[in-house]
Amino acid sequence: MPDRIEDLAEKLAGLLPPGLKTLRAEMQDNFRAVLRANLEKLDLVSRERFDVQAEVLARAQARLKALEARIAALERAK
Repeated sequence: MPDRIEDLAEKLAGLLPPGLKTLRAEMQDNFRAVLRANLEKLDLVSRERFDVQAEVLARAQARLKALEARIAALERAK
């Protein structure tokens, strides 16, 4: 994520009009600080962690479905 913030800050600084090129480094630092501060406020997880949790959820749903089928079979057997 830090590399992406750096890339985005650089792109934003590159969009400055030619007359502001002297302020480019300062603006890039400001863009970077604003991006980091605002992204830290978000409740983000890595893609890897998301994928792991999605897999855990899929297994839990499969187990739940199997248990529901087993309960239904037991209720029919009564």
